[in-house]
Amino acid sequence: MGDIDELLEEQLKDPVFAKAWEDTELEYQIKCMLLDARLEKKMTQKELAEKSGVRQSNISRIEKGACMPTLKTLQELAKGLGKKLKIEMI
Repeated sequence: MGDIDELLEEQLKDPVFAKAWEDTELEYQIKCMLLDARLEKKMTQKELAEKSGVRQSNISRIEKGACMPTLKTLQELAKGLGKKLKIEMI
């Protein structure tokens, strides 16, 4: 385990930190999912904006974690990437 993993493990023992970590996990997953899918398709944000109808500035904010997209926006982005959106409870 690396230094960062050890630090995170220690920080997660703090209930306040653990709650904040849990509260932001979904946002983190969404931004990573979008960025990974866009890079996999070798698309720029501008190209994705043109294909999806979602403004490039909104795509940038989602990828930075500055905003949480609606389901409709996620569907539009998925379509622009040639993918389908699937939501699961695990």
